[in-house]
Amino acid sequence: MEFVDLKAQYRTLEDEIQKRIAEVLASGRFIMGPQVIELEAALANRVRARHCISCSSGTDALLIVLMALGIRPGDEVITTPFTFIATAEMIVLTGAKPVFVDIDPRTYNLNPELLHLAITEKTRAIMPVALYGQCADMDAINSVAQAHGLPVIEDAAQSFGATYKGKFSCNLSTIGCTSFFPSKPLGCYGDGGACFTNDETLAAKMREIRDHGQAGRYHHVRVGINGRLDTLQAAILLAKLSVFDRELEQRRRVAKTYSDAFNGAVQVPFVEPYNTSAWAQYTVQVDNRPAIQQRLAAQNIPTAVHYPTPIHLQPALRDLHFGEGSLPVSEQAAKRVLSLPMHPYLTGAELREVSDALLQAIDELTVATTSPR
Repeated sequence: MEFVDLKAQYRTLEDEIQKRIAEVLASGRFIMGPQVIELEAALANRVRARHCISCSSGTDALLIVLMALGIRPGDEVITTPFTFIATAEMIVLTGAKPVFVDIDPRTYNLNPELLHLAITEKTRAIMPVALYGQCADMDAINSVAQAHGLPVIEDAAQSFGATYKGKFSCNLSTIGCTSFFPSKPLGCYGDGGACFTNDETLAAKMREIRDHGQAGRYHHVRVGINGRLDTLQAAILLAKLSVFDRELEQRRRVAKTYSDAFNGAVQVPFVEPYNTSAWAQYTVQVDNRPAIQQRLAAQNIPTAVHYPTPIHLQPALRDLHFGEGSLPVSEQAAKRVLSLPMHPYLTGAELREVSDALLQAIDELTVATTSPR
């Protein structure tokens, strides 16, 4: 069984993907070819944003945004500690300081009720993450940001395709960023990403930054990076877009099947009633996680932990002085979360196999811990 089955997806789309790739190979336009422009238009239309700026990865998308906003040494950017390190890593690379706010225990997303405690005269932006495919409470976050005159960067690396109160992820704040890493709900066959905004000035800055700060050929108006999306990756994403809605529906089917099977025996993902999730992951909470993973692995069922160590406890960021116990909800979640196989091509039999194995492992470990010694 595959944790994410990209091979099954390729078999479904092989003819269209090969056709799209062949067009690029025949044209020889491997950098910023017409497929990149076509993709940007399609993505912007999908999320109803005025501008889409494709780029080389979801990580570079965050860096491009921070540079466009003028984040610099001495600044502070508020974000969550419970996500992949790239979110905080890009803040650090600008010379700014990530300031962590703990999470909502139900959604794992940044808790907007704690934001006011973290804002200082040095705060320059707020960067919530849409973890596991579900958007954070963006209205509440935007409201706090507006009161303090701060931009909001939606890190939507895991939530392209999700909605919040009828609006699309990536178009819920000043700027949205996403990732097209292969295992994402919409993924290419390498690295890729995109930034979205309705602000004309920010869009122009981001386009310049992703191409060495160029406003025209060899006319560099700012310092930038080599952050362009390869034309081949754009072609692959265009092919995948043709089935994306169907795959999102299949992901919802997988999630519902899991949740129905666990029927209260496992702490399953909570999705706010005003949200739809892109289901980048299906993540439960369990006791005795290593033993459960071992039992599932013995039955050839893959699992993953997203994420075992919150960012504020990573050795690379220990100078930020957010010690153990400072963000208790994130730290507790990191000890208990377990992601199960999640992709659109899981069969009913495979879903039963996973759910039965997890329930059996929990029962066995419960008996083992409660039996007289």
